[in-house]
Amino acid sequence: MEEIVRAIQERFGAAIQRVDQIRGETSLVVDRASMIDVLTALKAAGFEMLEDLTAVDWLTLKNGPLNPKGERFSVVYILLSLSRNATLRVRVPVPEEDPEVPTCVDLWPGGNWMEREVFDMFGIRFKGHPELLRILMPADYKEFPMRKEFPLTKRPE
Repeated sequence: MEEIVRAIQERFGAAIQRVDQIRGETSLVVDRASMIDVLTALKAAGFEMLEDLTAVDWLTLKNGPLNPKGERFSVVYILLSLSRNATLRVRVPVPEEDPEVPTCVDLWPGGNWMEREVFDMFGIRFKGHPELLRILMPADYKEFPMRKEFPLTKRPE
């Protein structure tokens, strides 16, 4: 794993904002502009499966140690290499003012519904997605239930 991470850091330089090792798991924080290039390189390096895709709303921890640039959201990709028996977390900071990242569906078609779920729950758009529609909530629903400001005691209109 270390040689892959080192090669990615050398190839992409400042686009790899951070590398963390926590409890034996490796995480890369990747610049949004280079995200697809990094994911493509990781797939070519043997991370053939997108195991999971989700998001984090950092509203109450905007400037914490895991989110030093203070972006409101992160999109998180969990990649799996079956040949190496390894997982890798890739986190992409996403600003509140422009909550959009490129789609990964061309790399991993299984990401289709995962991206739709993140869109539905967090309001993060995936540019180039083939059919970015709500998947869990009604089509005309205006709220995003996984955002931290979503009311827990009173149902939105």
